[in-house]
Amino acid sequence: MMLYPAMKDLLSQVPSRYQLVNVVAHRARQIAADAEEGGYPLNDKPVSIAIREIAEGKVDLSLPPQPQA
Repeated sequence: MMLYPAMKDLLSQVPSRYQLVNVVAHRARQIAADAEEGGYPLNDKPVSIAIREIAEGKVDLSLPPQPQA
């Protein structure tokens, strides 16, 4: 399966692929939680939506601070 947008386009928005994975996962969890809370179905998977939003520059790319153990 071809990933769209291309990885090189996503990496132009995020400095490393590791940070990209974290940002996509965080945003996908937000999207899924919002859909569940709002009671509306998603037409696409949360990860696909998150990737598209990052490519379009709609996402704040900073991650929230991790809780201290």
